Parts: sequence; C-alpha cells; structure tokens
Amino acid sequence: MDWASPDPVPAPVTTIAWRLAHIVVSCLGYRVAWYFGGQEVDSETFAYAGTADEALKQLDAMYGRWNAGVRELSDADLEKPPTVGPERFPMQNRVLHVNRELIHHGAEISLLRDLYRWQGGVVPRRE
Repeated sequence: MDWASPDPVPAPVTTIAWRLAHIVVSCLGYRVAWYFGGQEVDSETFAYAGTADEALKQLDAMYGRWNAGVRELSDADLEKPPTVGPERFPMQNRVLHVNRELIHHGAEISLLRDLYRWQGGVVPRRE
C-alpha cells in the first residue's frame, strides 16, 4: 500500500485494493492489536493481498477479530479509555470511530465497484 507525505497534488483516486488494505491494516489491524491483544500490525511489512479473494479473506479475518473483541467489552469497559494505544477517549468512542470508518470506506469501495460495473467492466485507458 503506497502513500506519500505530503499528498501529491492532485491526489490520485485510490483503488478498491488500496481501500481494502487500508481497512484491514489501518482501521482494524492496529486497533485489534492495541485493544484486544492481537498480533502487531505494521503497514510497512504487512503481507498485503495479491488477489481479491485473498483481500476479502484478510478483511473477514480482521473484522472477525475486531467484532469478537468488541462483543467481549462490558459497559464499564466501554466507558473508560483503553489502557493501550495512542487514543485516550472512552472505548465507546473508539468503537464508534472504527465502525464509522468501516462504513465510510466500505461505501467508497461499493461506489468504485458500481462505477466499474457501469462501465461494463472495462477500465478506461489513460491518455
């Protein structure tokens, strides 16, 4: 997954693959490790998927870990800040933020998929 700092101008439109990788690593992977004791994830060394099927398996696995961890939280756990990770807001805020990110990026993926299908599955040539 590539990135640049500062962002190029104009910034390129990211691909479905890039957005899936972002969800798996940045939205879920880091937080599963921080909050629920999962394996540490590093965006520089993560084994990014090479196929759509592999990306969906990574997404299912990481979301499964996130969902299982959230379901184990008690009301008291949700009201206090996590003891690990960089964020110091109540855990309920973290859960809301991650779920909002999943909705946001999932909708972007759906839009790109729909645009691709609308074009008849043909990727326009760059000129």
